[in-house]
Amino acid sequence: MARRVTVSSVIGGIIAGAIALGALLGFGTVNSYAQRIAFSIATGPSSGTYFPVGETIAGLISHPAGMDRCSRSASCGPEGLIASAQTSAGAYANVLAVESGRVNSALAQSDVVAQAVAGKGAFKKPQTHIRVIAALFPEEIHLVVATREHIASISKLRGKRVSLGAANSGTAVTARAVLSAYRLRAKTSNDSPDLAARKLQDGTLDAFFFVGGAPVPLVDGLIESGQATLLPIDGIGRDRLLARGHGLYKDTIFSGTYGRLAAVPTVAVQALWIVSDRESKDTVFAITRALFSSSNRNLLVQGPPAARAIVLSRATQNLSAPLHVGAAKFYQDVKRHNAP
Repeated sequence: MARRVTVSSVIGGIIAGAIALGALLGFGTVNSYAQRIAFSIATGPSSGTYFPVGETIAGLISHPAGMDRCSRSASCGPEGLIASAQTSAGAYANVLAVESGRVNSALAQSDVVAQAVAGKGAFKKPQTHIRVIAALFPEEIHLVVATREHIASISKLRGKRVSLGAANSGTAVTARAVLSAYRLRAKTSNDSPDLAARKLQDGTLDAFFFVGGAPVPLVDGLIESGQATLLPIDGIGRDRLLARGHGLYKDTIFSGTYGRLAAVPTVAVQALWIVSDRESKDTVFAITRALFSSSNRNLLVQGPPAARAIVLSRATQNLSAPLHVGAAKFYQDVKRHNAP
């Protein structure tokens, strides 16, 4: 079977080769390793949206010694920085990991970040070190329901078996808020996306939540096979949800996103790249500049679908935490440069 080659794997191979070549040729074998800066990006499950996007970003911002791509000004992070994407339970766990310093940065949903900063909902106290590098892409709430149940509205989920998402995930935080807004009681569980899909297929689960940038391959497979469809999130329940939560906004999963499925009204959040305020201004400035460097645009376009939506014009929209000072400096510089 042919091995699937992704943009992130190509970039990763170039990085590994550059590091190995540097050691082989002996340029700075002690100093180059001493100057290496490890920079972690917590993402989510490998089957979700966050992990492939995190891999792509890690490849863009890494700057090993001798890497030709980084010789172009502003196309990489600080010299010596080696970024890596890490799988995780998801947004809730990611926020706690950034706050505690266990990781350098992470991807997280804007509604989860809003709760974290305020110390509300799933968070017992304000998370005071959370800052934002950029808003990356929209994430729609997918409420996936088995077609065999013939359920047409969210109100019919009362008493049904519903997975809220994996424990400590952002999806679980959002799913609880949705059920509360619709005043629904269901037989809930906390399953990973893969497990929820398998349980829906074998008849032991009626519906599950997934928050991610559409189209989600796992969801697409279930819909294409005729085993599942999407429920609309609309009406009074949606109004209550939006009134209660920051970082949420009305959205639509457009017709054609999932095969022949018609447009589905829903609610969306922003995927935010977050970082601790302890990270240096210069480092965050450099990685923000690299992310939006025009020379890297093709690498984003060739990456996973969600990565293609990462554009400078959206970077400071719908933020639910303050910008990191390094990222703020980059956006201020861009604004000054583009001023008439």
